[in-house]
Amino acid sequence: MSGGDDTERMIEALLFAAAEPLGAADLARRLPEGADVGRGLASLRARYQDRGVILQCVADRWRFVTAPDLAALMTEEKTVERKLSKAALETLSIIAYHQPVTRAEIESVRGVGLSRGTLDLLLEIGWVRLRGRRRTPGRPVTFATTDAFLEHFGLASIGDLPGSREMRAQGLLALDLPAGFTAPDLSMASQEEDPIDPGEAPEFHKDYLSDA
Repeated sequence: MSGGDDTERMIEALLFAAAEPLGAADLARRLPEGADVGRGLASLRARYQDRGVILQCVADRWRFVTAPDLAALMTEEKTVERKLSKAALETLSIIAYHQPVTRAEIESVRGVGLSRGTLDLLLEIGWVRLRGRRRTPGRPVTFATTDAFLEHFGLASIGDLPGSREMRAQGLLALDLPAGFTAPDLSMASQEEDPIDPGEAPEFHKDYLSDA
């Protein structure tokens, strides 16, 4: 075997074993004196050009990486189940049955304060959205459920929400609703609030928990 082939094999071994990319100087220090590092790298790069992994140079440092056209094979999607707390379930139920509703109104129905994390979680899951601003002093943000909420619970519309007894049986309602309560009329509610200005988005986390 020629010296060039030996150099190429040694560089290959070093790069595979390295925990981080290596520069030409790093490789030279580990190779026999007089080894042509540049030629070895060029030869190795050409040999791996059409393989599942390729030799890549970034900021003058070398490493083996997955070929770009095969990157999708390395992606694994996992469904992570998250169990909602009692507070989150109660809050979700209040929003579903009383929407559009402000944080202060949610707290009034629950009878206790609402932590910031509870609403953050429901917003992150995508079952609750920021709907608008109530036309009252302070213009508090209102919350409503999303299409993802309807899809998850198999509802065609908000009007198909089950009664309080069915909700409690599913563990989604841990409070008493007024007798004869019916699903909200969102068309009427929209007349009492203004839509959220998309430009306000960065301010949501600062003010949506501070409404009166």
